[in-house]
Amino acid sequence: MRILLVGAGGVGSAAVAIAARRSFFATVVVADYDLTRAERAVAGHGDRFVAAQLDASSADAVAALCREHRITHVLNAVDPRFVMPIFDGAFAAGADYLDMAMSLSHPHPARPYTETGVKLGDTQFAAATTWTDAGRLALCGIGIEPGLSDVFARYAADELFTEIDEIGIRDGANLTVDGYDFAPSFSIWTTIEECLNPPVIWERDRGWYTTEPFSEPEVFDFPAGIGPVECVNVEHEEVLLIPRWVKARRVTFKYGLGNEFIEVLRALHKVGLDSTVPVSVRGVQVSPRDVVAASLPDPATLGDRMRGKTCAGTYVTGTGTDGRPRRVYLYHVVDNEWSMREYGHQAVVWQTAVNPVVALELLATGGWSGVGVLGPEALPPRPFLDLLTDYGSPWALEER
Repeated sequence: MRILLVGAGGVGSAAVAIAARRSFFATVVVADYDLTRAERAVAGHGDRFVAAQLDASSADAVAALCREHRITHVLNAVDPRFVMPIFDGAFAAGADYLDMAMSLSHPHPARPYTETGVKLGDTQFAAATTWTDAGRLALCGIGIEPGLSDVFARYAADELFTEIDEIGIRDGANLTVDGYDFAPSFSIWTTIEECLNPPVIWERDRGWYTTEPFSEPEVFDFPAGIGPVECVNVEHEEVLLIPRWVKARRVTFKYGLGNEFIEVLRALHKVGLDSTVPVSVRGVQVSPRDVVAASLPDPATLGDRMRGKTCAGTYVTGTGTDGRPRRVYLYHVVDNEWSMREYGHQAVVWQTAVNPVVALELLATGGWSGVGVLGPEALPPRPFLDLLTDYGSPWALEER
């Protein structure tokens, strides 16, 4: 296996550190628009890792780099605005493809808070037949959320339930950052995108529909000492992926943002700083959202100031295999102190990065296989969960 890892930011760099301890691949080419950042990501990890410069907005450039290095698998670790050129470039070069976020959505032009427009992943799913006919695999949404959360959903359907009422992804943390009043632990560009777009809900009798951002608040009690966190509806890929392969009456995604974070996002939206449309600033064209991202600290650099744990999981309700009502929370927790000590990367990016590396190893060894445009829930869950534990990061199940 010869891998092109596009993006040497927090998640990409963490993926390098994780993969460096495994033997399933021959080469990883780490590519970034900033060659120096790519070189930093590979430094000290051995001669299987090579740095390269790449403009991820160019499908032709992605394809050319794949051909130059005889790449078999492309792992996309950059912002979702670059999904389609990387996706198309991988296909043009005959490589398989993995990402952690799918092609961008576009709200319904007239009824954004009741009806879907272009949904997350629609552009990729439109190409599914082409990928299938070519015998190539595009495994989409294989980070932590989406990713492990989808694997949990499939596992629950296969082994824990005979009928599922709701699959609810619930994400919460008690992370703090010393010295900062506001410092997101993940890409603010991506956070703005998913939190301010209309959230999508799926119901068996209604299909996909939308609601207002931050709607339906609920307090969810997270394990591992994190405790109760208020969670709200957020647009996320699981709601668009899980119903395609797992039977349930309802699928939702709720994120524990906190009131302060929500108010900051609302303020950014109110003054137009969430926009990706360039504006002229003293003769220079610049995207307001890019200015916000550039003004905040790089999440990858915050690990030594972060304290606490992050939890991602899937809450499933329905009828258990014994015919009785059942409620379970399948989850994965990472302690920032542990991830910094063991890998030198903060908890949120490490938790995201470990899952595509596990998936790549399964594809290399034959534990997973497939063609077309697939989500993680399209593949058997047990090999993934077993291998994740082998990586030293076990998952857990809690009866509720």
